[in-house]
Amino acid sequence: RFISNRSKKHRFCVSTQHYTFTANAFVEMVKNFGQEQFEFIINETQTHQILEDVKNRFCDLGILYLCNKNETFLRKTMDEMGLVFTELFRAMPHVFLRAEHPLAEKEYVTLKDLTPYPRLNYLQGIYESADYSEELFSTEASEKIIRVSDRAAVVNLMIGLDGYTISSGIFPKFLQGEAIVSVPLKEDEVMRIGYVLCKGQVLSELAAIYVEALRKFNPQEA
Repeated sequence: RFISNRSKKHRFCVSTQHYTFTANAFVEMVKNFGQEQFEFIINETQTHQILEDVKNRFCDLGILYLCNKNETFLRKTMDEMGLVFTELFRAMPHVFLRAEHPLAEKEYVTLKDLTPYPRLNYLQGIYESADYSEELFSTEASEKIIRVSDRAAVVNLMIGLDGYTISSGIFPKFLQGEAIVSVPLKEDEVMRIGYVLCKGQVLSELAAIYVEALRKFNPQEA
């Protein structure tokens, strides 16, 4: 490295649940970093895999959410794995729908309103349970459930089948131009979105830049 007078290639990796804003913050971090040599990784994956990635130091940090339903289980699991969760911000639950969906113009929707439409959930592999689910109210009965592995498939199914998914509602326009909208879900729950590190681990320089980029998407400050 010293002979060639070239700087060390910087590596940064984040493992995250399937959120548009985590990708947007990643883009901002890459644009602002300004180095010639780097290897950056954004890994949208299953909830348990995020914890494994952090534990094994594959990624610099993991991004997921806690809620009333999963907090006790996930905090216990993280404690057993030597991990800690730091909250970034809170978001009220919203439903993502195609812009022409029959419910798209409503001020808010309820779980009952959504009953006729296909629910779109992200696959969790062998850890398919409410505790690892990316969607709130995943244990609520639904006659139509489609499980998918990536955001692109979710968008296609929203548009093609009038499907919906429950998430934070943050910046839905980045999903598919103006084709997708978010509508508040009138249910008693809140998403506490944050990052996961190993106990005693300090945010790396790039991780700190990324976390600051994430904070800009705080819906309470928008």
